[in-house]
Order: sequence, then C-alpha cells, then structure tokens
Amino acid sequence: MEVTCLLLLALIPFHCRGQGVYAPAQAQIVHAGQACVVKEDNISERVYTIREGDTLMLQCLVTGHPRPQVRWTKTAGSASDKFQETSVFNETLRIERIARTQGGRYYCKAENGVGVPAIKSIRVDVQYLDEPMLTVHQTVSDVRGNFYQEKTVFLRCTVNSNPPARFIWKRGSDTLSHSQDNGVDIYEPLYTQGETKVLKLKNLRPQDYASYTCQVSVRNVCGIPDKAITFRLTNTTAPPALKLSVNETLVVNPGENVTVQCLLTGGDPLPQLQWSHGPGPLPLGALAQGGTLSIPSVQARDSGYYNCTATNNVGNPAKKTVNLLVRSMKNATFQITPDVIKESENIQLGQDLKLSCHVDAVPQEKVTYQWFKNGKPARMSKRLLVTRNDPELPAVTSSLELIDLHFSDYGTYLCMASFPGAPVPDLSVEVNISSETVPPTISVPKGRAVVTVREGSPAELQCEVRGKPRPPVLWSRVDKEAALLPSGLPLEETPDGKLRLERVSRDMSGTYRCQTARYNGFNVRPREAQVQLNVQFPPEVEPSSQDVRQALGRPVLLRCSLLRGSPQRIASAVWRFKGQLLPPPPVVPAAAEAPDHAELRLDAVTRDSSGSYECSVSNDVGSAACLFQVSAKAYSPEFYFDTPNPTRSHKLSKNYSYVLQWTQREPDAVDPVLNYRLSIRQLNQHNAVVKAIPVRRVEKGQLLEYILTDLRVPHSYEVRLTPYTTFGAGDMASRIIHYTEPINSPNLSDNTCHFEDEKICGYTQDLTDNFDWTRQNALTQNPKRSPNTGPPTDISGTPEGYYMFIETSRPRELGDRARLVSPLYNASAKFYCVSFFYHMYGKHIGSLNLLVRSRNKGALDTHAWSLSGNKGNVWQQAHVPISPSGPFQIIFEGVRGPGYLGDIAIDDVTLKKGECPRKQTDPNKVVVMPGSGAPCQSSPQLWGPMAIFLLALQR
Repeated sequence: MEVTCLLLLALIPFHCRGQGVYAPAQAQIVHAGQACVVKEDNISERVYTIREGDTLMLQCLVTGHPRPQVRWTKTAGSASDKFQETSVFNETLRIERIARTQGGRYYCKAENGVGVPAIKSIRVDVQYLDEPMLTVHQTVSDVRGNFYQEKTVFLRCTVNSNPPARFIWKRGSDTLSHSQDNGVDIYEPLYTQGETKVLKLKNLRPQDYASYTCQVSVRNVCGIPDKAITFRLTNTTAPPALKLSVNETLVVNPGENVTVQCLLTGGDPLPQLQWSHGPGPLPLGALAQGGTLSIPSVQARDSGYYNCTATNNVGNPAKKTVNLLVRSMKNATFQITPDVIKESENIQLGQDLKLSCHVDAVPQEKVTYQWFKNGKPARMSKRLLVTRNDPELPAVTSSLELIDLHFSDYGTYLCMASFPGAPVPDLSVEVNISSETVPPTISVPKGRAVVTVREGSPAELQCEVRGKPRPPVLWSRVDKEAALLPSGLPLEETPDGKLRLERVSRDMSGTYRCQTARYNGFNVRPREAQVQLNVQFPPEVEPSSQDVRQALGRPVLLRCSLLRGSPQRIASAVWRFKGQLLPPPPVVPAAAEAPDHAELRLDAVTRDSSGSYECSVSNDVGSAACLFQVSAKAYSPEFYFDTPNPTRSHKLSKNYSYVLQWTQREPDAVDPVLNYRLSIRQLNQHNAVVKAIPVRRVEKGQLLEYILTDLRVPHSYEVRLTPYTTFGAGDMASRIIHYTEPINSPNLSDNTCHFEDEKICGYTQDLTDNFDWTRQNALTQNPKRSPNTGPPTDISGTPEGYYMFIETSRPRELGDRARLVSPLYNASAKFYCVSFFYHMYGKHIGSLNLLVRSRNKGALDTHAWSLSGNKGNVWQQAHVPISPSGPFQIIFEGVRGPGYLGDIAIDDVTLKKGECPRKQTDPNKVVVMPGSGAPCQSSPQLWGPMAIFLLALQR
C-alpha cells in the first residue's frame, strides 16, 4: 500500500500537439570495446582501429518516432558478410577475437517507416603484425676472367602487417643503413607479396660473416610490440641439397611395406625435412620421421606423389618427389564397334568387326591383355588382328579386329588383363558374338513416362533396354542446366535401368534422361529416352497470420491465397471461427475456374464476430492454414522516447515528475479512442496505481502527453498505457522510467566554465553531428596546424590555458557541423544570460551559433544567437539573453566554411540568472584598448586579461 499512497497521479491538464511528431529515422555509430584509434586517424571519426584478436563493439544510436529498427551489414574486407538483423533498439554489434579478414566498412541501417531509412557507416581497420620471415640468397659470378670470384648475398626479410611495417637491419648490435659503406645496400624489391626489405652484401668480406637481425615495427600501434628474427651468416652457409634412396617412380605390390629415405647432402644451417602427399594428407598409418617415410601394408588408395622438402631459409627449398604406384586393376569394360567405314550399327557377315577391352590399372602401361575364343587362345591371322593403344579409345586398350566377318567367327570371346609376375588378380570380360548380337534400344515402359509421387516418399524411374549385350543405363537431368542428380553426381549408372530416389523433395521435380552407355555394349550413338517426375507437395499460403483491424459495423474481406503447391489449385477450403466450422461461403463463378484463393466476407465487425478465423486450404496432398485475428481493438500507443528524464525534481519531498509523451498508432483504423488507461507501479513492487485519461479526437501523428508527479527519488517505474474505444480495451504499450540526477540550476555565484578540466564542466559532444569540438591549449595544439586561423592561446593569454575549437581541415567539408551540448539545467528563473568569448579568425570562417534546447515537451532546438565570417585574430565576448520555458540545455554549434582556414574557438562560458548587461560589445566591431586609439590586434596574448579587467570595470 506504500506505493499506492506515494503515487498520487496529479490531475494535471492533458496536453496534445498536432501533426508533425512522426520523424524519420536518424542513426549515429559509436564505438566501444577494445579500440586503439591511431593518432593520425583522429581527423576522421569514421575510422575505428582495433588490434587483431580484440573485441569489436559498435553501437548504433537511433532517434525518430516511431522508434526505428536496426540492421547491421558489412561490405569490403575479404568478403561481404551479413551479421544480424534485429528490432532491438540501440543494437550493439559485437565480434569476439576479430580477424584481419573482418576489417571493412560496417553499415547501420535504421528505419521506422517514416521517410527514407537512415544509413550510417564506419570503417573498421584491423591492425596486426606477423612474425617476420628471413631468407638468404646468393649469386656467384666470374669477374675479370679467373682471377677471383665475386659472391653477393641477399638477406630478404618479409612480413605481413597493418599498418605497413618499418624495417631495421642490424649487424650484431649495430644498426645498418643504406649506403653505409660500399658493401651494403638496403632496398625494397618490386613484384613481391607482402612487405619486403632486402639487405644486399656485395662481394663478401670477412666482416660480413656475422649475425644479422631484421626488426619489424608498426610503431607500437594498438600496443603491438616489435618483432625480430636473426640469422647467422658464415663462410659455410649453403642451401639444402637432397637425394632419394629409391627411384623417382616406385612401383610396388599391394600389401607391401614401403620405406623411402630422403638424404641430406648439403645445407648450413641444418635444414628441416618434411614429407607431404598429393593429393590429400599422408595415408593413415604412415610415419614420417626425419627423412624417412614408412607406409605399412600399402594399398591402391595410397598411390600418388610423395614430396620431401628441405628448408633452412638459405636459397630455395630443396625438393624431391617419389611417384608411388601401387599395382591395381578395376573396371573391366568392353566395346563392340561394327564396320566404321560403312557407318553400320549392326553386325553383318562380310563386314569388319572390332572388339575392344580396357581396364583401369596402375601402372596403366604395364597391363598385358590376352584374347580367348571359346576358351582357347585366339590365333592371329590375316583376318584376326590384335592391336594396342587405339587412338579412338582410352589409353592402353586392347582391340581384336575381325576382317571380313565369317559365320565361323561367331563365338564367345574373352579378354583377360593381368600384371605378369605380380600378386594382383587377373580381370576378364566376356563378349558373345552371334547372329543374335544386336545394338540396343531403350524405351520407357507403358504408363511410366510420368511418375507422380508425394514429397517425402520414395520414387523409381525406369527405362527398359533391349538388345544383346544389354549395356548399363546412364541417368542425368534435362531441364536444369548443369543440374546434379539427387545423389550429387551429374551422371549415375544403373545396371537394371532403374533410378531409385529416397524421400523425394519438390526441387527434384523435372525431366530425367536415360541413355545407353558406350561401354559393355555397342560403340554406337547412345539411345535415350525421358521420364517426367512430378513431386506433389502441400500448399503454401499467404498470409500465414494477419491482424485485421476495423471499426465496428464495417465490413471485412478475408482472403487466403495459394502461393505454391502441387497440384497448383485449391481442392477444398474450410473456414473456422474460434475453432468452430463455418458454412462454406458462396462460390464465385470466375474463381471456380481457377481456384487459387479462398475468401470470406464479414458484413460487419461486431463484438460477437471478433476473434480468430482460420482458413484451411487443401490441394489433395496436404493442407495449410491462413490465420486472421479480426477485431475493432485500437492499436498500441507509441511512446516518444526522446523525453528528458526526469522533468523536475523536488528536493524537499524527494519526489520528481515526468512528462509521459506518446502518439497513437493508426488511430483511424478503428473507432475513435475515448480514453487511455494508465497504470504505473514501482519496479520490484506489485501494487499499481490506475487512472483513466480522457481524450478528444486523436489524429495520426498527434503528440499526447501526461505529467506523472510524486515519483519517488531514485526509484524507477513501469508505465502501461492502454487505449479504449467503444469496442473496449486496445493493445497495451509499456516502458520503464528511470530516475537520473539532474544538474542543479545555475545560481548567482560564479558559474563559468574555463574548460580547464578534461570533464569540460559536463559538456558533451552531440552524437548526431558531423564532427566534434576539440579541447586544447597552446602546448597541445598541432605544430603543423593551418596558419592564419585559430587562436594562439586561450582568453587568459597563458600557454597552459585550455579552450574549445573546431578543426576545419580535411576531411571536413562545407556545411559540416560540430555541436557541444551543455548539461541539462532545471529552469528556476524566467531569464538567463549566456556569456562567452569567441575567436573567429581566418578567411574561410563559417558560422558560430548558440542554440537553446528546451526539454519540457521533447527536444526542441531554437536559435538564440548567430555570427558568421572573419572577425579578426582577437577574442571577443558575447552576451545572449534566453528565457527557457522548462528544463533546458545550451548548444554551441560550429559550422565549417568554404575552406580549411576557418577554425572557430570558444572559452569562458558563463550562465547566470537574470538579464544580460545592457551595454554589450558589438561582436562585429573590435574592442579598442583605452588610450591607443586603434584596435588592439598586435598582441592577442595581452588582449584576454585586459578584456576581463575592462569588463569587470563596466560591471
């Protein structure tokens, strides 16, 4: 009951504002996490520098009403990556252990349906430094005949880094430089990958035999330390050399144990040996130890190239390769080729005939073939020839040619392939030649040209092959270019002509081709046929779910459309209301011809007809449902999130107030909103205070507000707001109100900000501008800054004094704005005076504006003072009267002019109650020092303190 007593919602008049509250989305990217912005990148707030392996954190701050939704995407870098799409406000993108390939430009897209979406981007630069690699090369050439030899050594140091690395070469502990002596050159070679520096030692001398260190550095960017590698150069330094213990081609039988030794014959420093296999890794069970490779019980799958590589970073790596061939044979096939000259496809007496036999073997050229007729070796004659390596057939194919075929040539021919003297089983294939040997024909059985099955069921496609011998059947897709079969292969062989598919899916629908293979049959043009596969699947409908709102008494048409399905027609449509079956609606004659949708018309929306409607659509295979939620409920309110927090604090009672602001979503979609039900409860408490807020006609975009009072400091509250119409309660919206301590109101004591502290008196950089104000003094300013613009010191004239200024050099452009925002002040007086010093010197000066942001009814910025153009190399003072209507902030806005000579500075900002001094210095005129008769422009350092003294006399 304590909360009920405390939360007395005051009967404060209800306010509303007209159209124009809806605002398009705006976005700003801010970065956090483990950032390490490089110093020279500070001129661009759009570059975020981070070390590889650290955590990337980007936050998209959005404004606008209704509250925008946020989506993050990325382009550039190694590839285009899409991260996440979400409707969570102020979404943070977080990448743990970021890699160099994840650098690139990141985009934050915010949209709320009002105007065009807001898109902001930021470039992420990932910094890294790899370990350097050092290699040594040498050249030896004859000079002046044979008197002596000149030996030149190149030490090549390569590294991958971002930003580009700096190289330092050392001999021992001494740093080497280019052209340090006649024997040393340091240069960067062309056409190299990565960053490379070469140390060239010309015509080696005794002092050149030493330890050399390549040190690489990215100048401690992101805290990345330097890295180095050292090499000892001696008079015995030499590249590696190898020899093998076996021939480069090694043929073995399956099941044997294979051992190959790779022997070092040279190299200093001692080279490292490594074995590799191509293609793929070393066989399972293989042991590589030093230069010895052992493969126990070798199998055919272990065939391939085995590489032994020796490296010692001197010269090129030495490499020896062993081609290991494990004897094997498989896939014995044959072909019958009728007389080629007469282009006949049938076997005929008196014409030539060729039988061909082939096996896939390793090594292929070592295979021998034998031909047998009716069980006996075939005898060669003028009419019976055996040839090898027919150019029209695969390599190492044996062919038996019968010239002028006789009846006596009919019989059974057997081709046997073997490896002489090797324990590899022979392979054979048999071919019968007779008057019954005829080329194949292929066809689809009757009633099997079109196969229709349901999705998820098995299917069988069949083609029949006639002829003797009967070849295998090859299946492929027809209607999709380069499409693969469900097995993942472009071709699939079936010995019986049946293609069996398990659990077919809709994407398997289409035309399939069956054709005879050229092997194990006649070597003639393939015969082919086609089978159509139709996969039936349940319908897909839209909308799957729809919220239908309408005013009481108005008609509603519900429509459920068939998007896709097989068959592509609606066999039946059943409507239900709250689970109860409805009588079928009248059939429209035009729709009966092509039933691709179902409709239900409600003559009027009433309380009784409101509820859930379901349309179940069937196409004889399955069904799908469209769901409709029909009501006259009002849509939810949309809270205005830019309201300050809190509005007013009452110190004595420890209470605070808050202006709750909202708009009504689509108020014209249903009956007018009569009132709102407001419920508020303190977090972690159960009791809530409930109040009805009556309203008049609510229009779209109209800003409504209600002042919540007597909220206890420092508690937070949950607020629920529900619209009511003649239908009843609408959709509820809720939000949490947090208490934040406001800045005390300005008083009559000194309230001047000199910007001497890094906290700059609570001022903050506006997140929605183009760039930021910079705090500096004469000691911290850039010595390379643009001349003839900006102040030399602050208003005090001392080098230690700080001031705020805008830097207008690149990449700033004309019209770019920087905003410096004060803390939030509670209005405790009717009039205030803002006094400050400004410095506007340079031929490209833009504008300096003072704005007042009123926060009692949302954020509303009004111009209070503005000045443009070059005002000389002097500090001048302005007094600006303001009269805020509620809590307020002041904003200093610097606008960039047409060029880089346009730096603007401010200092000593004072905010006091009451009116400004009546006698003000004209900001367009330079103050004349007493007794001088001329503007005091020659000594700006003396102007600041003197001006303060004179102003003190005026007061």
